[in-house]
Amino acid sequence: MSKLYSYLGLCQKAGKLKSGTFQVEESVKDGSAVLVLFSNEASDNAKKQITNMCKYYCVRCEQIGTVDEISRAIGKECRKVCAITDENMAALVAGQLESL
Repeated sequence: MSKLYSYLGLCQKAGKLKSGTFQVEESVKDGSAVLVLFSNEASDNAKKQITNMCKYYCVRCEQIGTVDEISRAIGKECRKVCAITDENMAALVAGQLESL
């Protein structure tokens, strides 16, 4: 799991990560999001909204750790959802998700 969060931090530093509901929704709708990740602690309504939006726009969507883990990894407080906007970075993160 630690490599996954390291990659998220790397995406943030590279400017290839959008976080927060509004920014993620915007990046999914404009086609820049490649992979969307959301917290286990997100509300059922938020999970449903995110997964439906990703399904509609054909963007891969995965559920990962807690809000604290995601927030700590990207250096921002209270983030429940984030979107990776770079294909290569998304492939690295997806590889880590599949190895879990």
